[in-house]
Order: sequence, then C-alpha cells, then structure tokens
Amino acid sequence: MRYSVNVPNFGDFQDPRVVADLARTAEQAGWDGLWVWDHVLHVRAEERALADPWVLLTAAALATDRIRLGAMVTPVARRRPITLAKTLTTLDRLSGGRMVCGVGLGAPIGDEFGRFGEPTDPRVLAERLDEGLDALAMLWSGEPAHYQGRHVVLDDVLCLPVPVQRPRIPVWVAGNWPNRRPLRRAARWDGVIPILPGTETGELPSAGDVARVVEVVGGQRAETGALDRPFDVVIGGTTAPEQADRVAELAGAGATWWDERRPFDDRVGELGPLLRRVEQGPPRLAP
Repeated sequence: MRYSVNVPNFGDFQDPRVVADLARTAEQAGWDGLWVWDHVLHVRAEERALADPWVLLTAAALATDRIRLGAMVTPVARRRPITLAKTLTTLDRLSGGRMVCGVGLGAPIGDEFGRFGEPTDPRVLAERLDEGLDALAMLWSGEPAHYQGRHVVLDDVLCLPVPVQRPRIPVWVAGNWPNRRPLRRAARWDGVIPILPGTETGELPSAGDVARVVEVVGGQRAETGALDRPFDVVIGGTTAPEQADRVAELAGAGATWWDERRPFDDRVGELGPLLRRVEQGPPRLAP
C-alpha cells in the first residue's frame, strides 16, 4: 500500500509555492504521492480562483525527489491529446519519471464544458475520452502516430521526446461506483480510481466495496488477458493516524493506494487542516 495527498487547484492551493511546500512536507513525512485537481471553473456560481494544475505540478516536481505526482483527474475530452501528451511528457522528464495520468469524464459538465461551447452529452464526452486515451498511448510510443476517430485525428504525428516511463505514463481512470462503464475503461489501462459512497463527506469506504471493485475490474482484465500487468486501485477518504488498521483492511481487500482527501465542505480549499494531517504522516501500520 502506498499513500498520497489530494488537493484542489483553488483556495490556498492556487498558489504554486503553497503546493510546492506541501509536496516537500508530504515527501519528508513519508507520503508517496501528491495529486491536484484539474478544473477550469469548477462551479461557476462559487466564483473560485483556480490555478493551472500543470504549473502546480511543476512546482511540486521541482520541490521533491521521490513522490509521484499527477492531476486527479484530467477531463481528457476538453484537452487536445497532443497538448496533453506534451505537457505530461515534459513533466515526466522534469520529475525523473514520477508522473501519473489520472483521467475521467469531468464535472460539473455544464460549467466545465457547456460554458465554452463544448459538447455536454456524456456519451460524446466518453467517446472523446476513449479516443483521447488511445491517441495518448500512440503519441507516447515514439513512433509515427496514425489515428482516425470521430473526434480525434492523428495524421503521421511524431511526438518527441518520449516520457521517461515506458511504455507510457501510467493511466488511472476515475468513475463513480457502481457504474460499470468507467470500470471497463479502467481495465484497459493501468489503474482505477473508484468514487465510493461517502468519501466526499469524509467517510472511510468499506472493505466490501473495495473488494467488489477489485472483483469487477479483475474480471474485465482477465477477459483481455491483462492480469499479468501491474494495476493500481486508488481508494480515498479522510483519516486520522490512528485509523491505520482500517486502511490496512482496504489494502487486504485489494487497494494499492490510500488517497488522503479532505471532506468536500467549505474548508476543502484551506491549507491548514490538510497540512496538519500531512505532517502526521500516512495511516501506515507500524512494522
């Protein structure tokens, strides 16, 4: 089991210096990863000031040596695949091969897509997500890429340099449990980030729910002969250090990452509560 810290790209965390300091503190305290949200408006009515996630991750990469980094999650449907491929490759090389590509459909759809004239039909966004992921894998290959989809076209595109990580930067797919479509998508790639009941309000998920996610995704990976490839199961919520035994139960059910998140409330963008928790270290059982 590895342990990460998850922050929004607004509130106190819109400042790259704050995120860099937090990433450094997390690394020193024994955490294994730091993820930032990828929103451009989030909820328009709340008038949040938001930072670019890639600038935040650049600051975090320069402040650390060990922890993994990534956006959790990027709505691929509203980003051009070549631009996303280049950005992540540059960060992977800057960080020495520590990037993760977390992806999802994106929400809220009306504010994050509709206000920019983008499609808001979830089926169209899902198509663009799948085509974008196929394109990313081709672009990261280092070979000329040819792809003709409904939404994405690559006409003899060569994307160099390649990421440090081979054959590609790991792709983790998020989705609301118990929806099966995101799990089928995740089974094609390198990890799953299931949004389980209660986690947005700070509850710890049940080991039973984690085991069911692992069972469903494992069955789908078995159908494609992918069970021999590494695969991560990222489970999140809010803990106190003394709840390490509860997190260990989730590891026993098949989770490979515990992702520490603040409850989604009025204080989600405040540094103070999260910093205190990060300084206490991950919910890891003593050896």
